Amino acid sequence: MHAATPLSVALEVADWRRRTAATYALVRSLADDPQAAHAVWVQQRDELFATHPASPLTADARAEFVGLDVAPYDPDYRFEVEVQPAGEQRLDLATDADGVVGFDRVGIVDLGDLGTLTLWSLRGYAGGLFLPVRDALAGRGTFGGGRYLLDTVKGADLGCDHVGRLVVDLNFAYNPSCAYDASWSCPLATRANTLSAEVPVGERTPSVA
Repeated sequence: MHAATPLSVALEVADWRRRTAATYALVRSLADDPQAAHAVWVQQRDELFATHPASPLTADARAEFVGLDVAPYDPDYRFEVEVQPAGEQRLDLATDADGVVGFDRVGIVDLGDLGTLTLWSLRGYAGGLFLPVRDALAGRGTFGGGRYLLDTVKGADLGCDHVGRLVVDLNFAYNPSCAYDASWSCPLATRANTLSAEVPVGERTPSVA
């Protein structure tokens, strides 16, 4: 196999994002059956991780990969929420590979007894909604740095319901790439996106981390 070049890497990452967006489009098309949508999401992420050249798994981890550790679907962790307005706030997160990544607060989502999370918009070209979450199981069941719920600039978009409420389904919480390989650089959840409650659904702590 030829050595990776900047062009080949860029094309591989673009294809990963394209396939991720296609997966989430299918998930949104199955909105009437969230459990079936979740099963599709798990299957397609397993396939990407196992076979795609842009998989965040290391070569050794991929050789032993049998599937992501994902909790069974629980409908109690699916929410359709109106985004509540919030005052202006900027968030600048330093990353090793991408420098400072800037976000602007666009609102708050209320998840009932679980608490609230801040909804961010990626500052700069392309924009995109960003909703990370860190829960009380972080470091002892879920990834210590937190997980992502929405990252629409990369295709992870659960959509809105028929009256415009944002779909926030914690069953689709997924680990950032840096959870699998420390050479990846990821913005992680801050205090504004930390819940004191446990969130036992979604992807669990990777065995390769």
